Amino acid sequence: MLKGRNLLLPSAPMTREMLFALALGYLLGSIPFGLVLTRLAGKGDVRDIGSGNIGATNVLRTGSKPLAALTLVLDCLKATAAILLAQLLFGRETAAFAAVGAMVGHLYPVWLRFRGGKGVATLLGVLLALLWPAGLIYAAVWLFLLLTLRISSLAGMTAAVSAPIVAFALHSSYVPMLLGFAVLVLWKHRENILRIKKGTEPRIGSKTSPTG
Repeated sequence: MLKGRNLLLPSAPMTREMLFALALGYLLGSIPFGLVLTRLAGKGDVRDIGSGNIGATNVLRTGSKPLAALTLVLDCLKATAAILLAQLLFGRETAAFAAVGAMVGHLYPVWLRFRGGKGVATLLGVLLALLWPAGLIYAAVWLFLLLTLRISSLAGMTAAVSAPIVAFALHSSYVPMLLGFAVLVLWKHRENILRIKKGTEPRIGSKTSPTG
């Protein structure tokens, strides 16, 4: 398990390798798998349905569970791949930079005018590469709440919040970074939070027309 010794700290000068890892993470993270897969499957532009989001939940609204599942897996693994590849090419100290690049790339892809996904699956991919015990707990929290509450946004946000908490319990120095990622995930879900407060957030499988 990586302890994350050289993270994004003022005392650690930015090296060329770290910049390369950041760029690599962004490029891989910004691949819009939800958009690509739905188009290849003849489902049209996923941005034209539901919430307009490119993530797995909105892909599910095309009526294809396999496409949604594949989107989730690929959005997860692109972050894992970015981190592992950066470590292989540029050294283990670049892991956090690749993670930041992957998350920012997914949330704000330049190819889609910075309108990306909400980061839940991608954050899981980060955890699996950097802190796998936290990743397992994250996945368990996410899946449990999905199956019980059937509110995708609430399950994802709760899982994201669990990441820095578990990292803290594990005495990992990735806590600040994961806390920042959790805040970003919550920010991307701000409209969902308002609907949850109003009691209008749709549940998975409901006939209510989803908007987020």
